[in-house]
Amino acid sequence: MHPNASTRTEESVEQSAMHAESSNDVGMLEDIQLLWEDLQGLSHDRFRLAALETQRAGQSLTTMLVAAVMLGLLLSAAWLGLLAAGVQWLIEHDLQTSSAILLAVAFNLLLALSLFGLIRRRSRYLQFPATQHSLKPVPKDFANKDIR
Repeated sequence: MHPNASTRTEESVEQSAMHAESSNDVGMLEDIQLLWEDLQGLSHDRFRLAALETQRAGQSLTTMLVAAVMLGLLLSAAWLGLLAAGVQWLIEHDLQTSSAILLAVAFNLLLALSLFGLIRRRSRYLQFPATQHSLKPVPKDFANKDIR
C-alpha cells in the first residue's frame, strides 16, 4: 500500500464525518422549522375556530335576547289579561269596579314584593361567597397551631 493512501483515507473519513454532521444539523434544522410551521398552523387554526365559535355564540346570544324580550311582552300581555279577567269576575260577583281594580293592584304589588325579596336573597350568591372565602389567607395563629 502507498504511505499516502492511509492519510487520504483518514481525510476522506473525516470529511465524510463532517459532511454527515453538517447534513444531520441541516436535517435537524429543517425538522425544527417544519415543526415550528406546524405549530403555527395549529395555533392559527385554533384561533380561527375560537373566533368562529365566538361569532356563533354572539349570534345565539342576540337571538336569545330578542326571544326573551318577545316572551316577556307576551307574558306581560297574558298577565294583564288575567288581571282584567279577575277584575271582571269580581265585578260580576257584586264588588264595585274601583274596589276590584284596587284589589288587583294590591295583588300585583304583593307578588312584586315577594319576587323582589327572592331576588335580593339570591343576589348574594352572585358574588361567589365560597370562592372568596377560600381565597382569603389563613390567619397566622391558625396556621402555626400544631395538629395533634
